[in-house]
Amino acid sequence: MTITRRRALELGSGVLAAALAPVSARAQSAADAASGEIERHGLSTFGELAMPPDFKHYPYVNPEAPKGGILRLQIKNTSGNQNFETFDTMNIFSFKGDGAAGMEGTFDTLMSGTADEPGSVYGLLARSVRVSPDKLTYRFQLRPEARFHDGSRVTAGDCAFSFGVLKEKGHPLYRMLLRDFAGAQAESDDVLIVRFAPERGRDAHLFVTGLPVFSQAWWKGRDFEASTLEAPLGSGPYRVGRFEQGRYIEFERVPDYWGAALPVNVGTNNFDRIRYEYYRERQIAFEGFKSGQMNFQEEYTARFWATGYDFPAVRDGRVKRVELPSGAPVGTQGWFFNTRRPKFADPRIREAFSYAFDFEWTNRNIMYSAYQRLTSYFENSDLKATGKPSAEELALLEPFRGQIPDEALGEPWVPPVSDGSGSDRTLLRRASELLTAAGCKRDGTRLRLPDGQPFEVEFLDSSGALKPHTEPFQANLKRLGIESTYRQVDAAQYKRRLDNFDFDVVTMALGGSLTPGEGLRNIYTSQSARTPGSRNLGGISSPAIDAIVEKIARAQTRAELNVAARVLDRLLRAGRYWVPMWYKDRSLIAHWDVFGRPEKTPRYGTGAPDLWWWDADKARKIGYPG
Repeated sequence: MTITRRRALELGSGVLAAALAPVSARAQSAADAASGEIERHGLSTFGELAMPPDFKHYPYVNPEAPKGGILRLQIKNTSGNQNFETFDTMNIFSFKGDGAAGMEGTFDTLMSGTADEPGSVYGLLARSVRVSPDKLTYRFQLRPEARFHDGSRVTAGDCAFSFGVLKEKGHPLYRMLLRDFAGAQAESDDVLIVRFAPERGRDAHLFVTGLPVFSQAWWKGRDFEASTLEAPLGSGPYRVGRFEQGRYIEFERVPDYWGAALPVNVGTNNFDRIRYEYYRERQIAFEGFKSGQMNFQEEYTARFWATGYDFPAVRDGRVKRVELPSGAPVGTQGWFFNTRRPKFADPRIREAFSYAFDFEWTNRNIMYSAYQRLTSYFENSDLKATGKPSAEELALLEPFRGQIPDEALGEPWVPPVSDGSGSDRTLLRRASELLTAAGCKRDGTRLRLPDGQPFEVEFLDSSGALKPHTEPFQANLKRLGIESTYRQVDAAQYKRRLDNFDFDVVTMALGGSLTPGEGLRNIYTSQSARTPGSRNLGGISSPAIDAIVEKIARAQTRAELNVAARVLDRLLRAGRYWVPMWYKDRSLIAHWDVFGRPEKTPRYGTGAPDLWWWDADKARKIGYPG
């Protein structure tokens, strides 16, 4: 869970805001007309911005939300070097170490995203922006009142330093996404010029508007790539308070935060303190919530939701449970094969695993029939491929005929539907046929790979939450002669092994997006497959996929984007890179009854807990300390 609305993107998911839109209602000045530049208060992907230049706040916030209280929770989403289970550094933007939760809230960015408009951002550090006709040069006008927490001014020089150091020394995720960033310079303290390379991706400039801005003076003489428990100087609404390495970290609301009254911040940043708790075991974390050590819990396990919330605080109303509909795009989650390993090089072997996972049985017996099956990398959206390719899709696919599976030119692959028995004999027979066709041979009760080695697989995880779902899967693999283990390692080892692609099969979950762009390069391209620390855990490396990702990154209309995304979906599904899991289009939230929340929710999200606030009367009524 990231308590910030200022960022233009969610890095782990590939969600990116993008491109340019004419938004100003004011007439161009003579100088503007001559230069072809228009001053703008925001940027949008494919059309007009919904909010006018003089907007006061986003429509889904409570502008009168009181300030106070404490939000206690766990980290639920990560970016950069962050880890779900521990931390040993406050610098979450480098490759080294395990980054602390919540650090994003201590930094401001040039512009801020909105949960009502995918791919739109409005001014934060930047009051406005002018764009050259070729869209290669952006001139940001910074707000002179912007301040770091020590009172020093946030300048264009700080912005230029920040973007440069992230491209040179930042986490591989940032370096890859800054590929088309050609450089930035300070024309003056309040004018920043950002330049991009020719043929830049559609999203490159909006990615830059969502980057954290550091203090150049603070970092002078310090090693940006080193792990550190000294909190870097920021300018955001929160600063680091108390912490104990690997156990908890608290953030204190900055009482004189310079940007509190800006339209993008009104009704947000409502808690005086935000505290992230770290737990190594799921059950211990849940006990922490039951006892009040945490007061907000987003639940991702249907079994826990159905059976675990029967304790005194729920029964007497001190803890509330709500299911909030979310218009946010469905994310991608599945068991991903490490195709860098020879045992998973043949797609027929990877497909065989899909026949061994009985979703219907798992959903009914373990997940209380609460989920739907994922079939697409862009589930529940217009980006999902259905039926045979359209003429526009075929035009993108035809140049790769003979280099891609023929299936990509027809109906998209969908995972099999079982009889719900847990070990559907028809599906297991089909799996066995695929393994045999790939050169595997049965040796008694064991299966051997084409090179004669026993077929052994390790499911790697840092948590046991998915073990009940994986064990029936493993039982079916054993019926096929494949020996598998579920190995749970500590958080530091897990991150290290993922960064170095040292695993057989791993679970990956990515956020969804209505406007995917350059972030896909970090997940599905050949370059990312070779880059340690990237999100391309599957090792996906295909010239056709590389080309289509670039089509998506450079799409200039929604129609172009949709066509290219559907083609990418076809190629990925034809590659059998995963065994898809499941999804739910509602968020399951349990919380101690100490919060207020807006009547209106954003179009693309729940607003929880980012837009909530502390209700002192409720807290007193149930005796919860604030």
